[in-house]
Amino acid sequence: MQRPSTGGRRLLRHAASRLLLPLALALVLVLPGIDAAFAHAVAAGDKGYIQEITGVNLLPFIYLGAKHMVTGYDHILFLFGVIFFLYRLKHIGLYVSLFALGHSTTMLLGVYFNVGINSYIIDAIIGLSVVYKALDNMGAFQRWLGFQPDTRLATLIFGLFHGFGLSTKIIEYNISPDGLVPNLLAFNVGVEIGQLVALSIILIAMGFWRRTPSFLRHAYTANTVMMTAGFVLVGYQLTGYFVS
Repeated sequence: MQRPSTGGRRLLRHAASRLLLPLALALVLVLPGIDAAFAHAVAAGDKGYIQEITGVNLLPFIYLGAKHMVTGYDHILFLFGVIFFLYRLKHIGLYVSLFALGHSTTMLLGVYFNVGINSYIIDAIIGLSVVYKALDNMGAFQRWLGFQPDTRLATLIFGLFHGFGLSTKIIEYNISPDGLVPNLLAFNVGVEIGQLVALSIILIAMGFWRRTPSFLRHAYTANTVMMTAGFVLVGYQLTGYFVS
């Protein structure tokens, strides 16, 4: 396959850098109009399906898990923040693995042991995870606290909360105990597949953007937009909690 010319690669990088910020701004604008339940991508049609099926259904649950991650904008925002300043593949793999470990642990154990948390509260905490990561990328904690909190530990802890967000939704939908463990494991496999797909897309876009001078110029602005999106998520969930 013929590689793009130098001019073509420069054009692609320029297009990526021009698109990332408008897309982030658009996300901030549309978040309030998105159903809070969709934050974890268990839509109404999927709810009915989960409630009706019994027995071991591996492929459907793999699909539902992948859909959850790819369409879960809160997870995507957090992943975007986590890899924002990570350049080496081994570092990206470490942080994504920590997030996956936390996410998988609380999702599986939360459903199996029927440990549910109010969905509005847990989703507000997930919104705070986005705010935290944006502030971390902006160097806020070093300025405010005089030291850098352990980013690996923070990624793991927030992964635990993200997993509780999903387990809470699954518990609300009364998944059948028949085939529960295999179905949950299949769902988790789907989540990891979806995470790899979402991460690949983010890394491709970031790879083009990082090769342009605009990356360092707009990095602070991009994280400000991400922080704003996190606060919007928090406000939206807390409003739902107090008016429901």
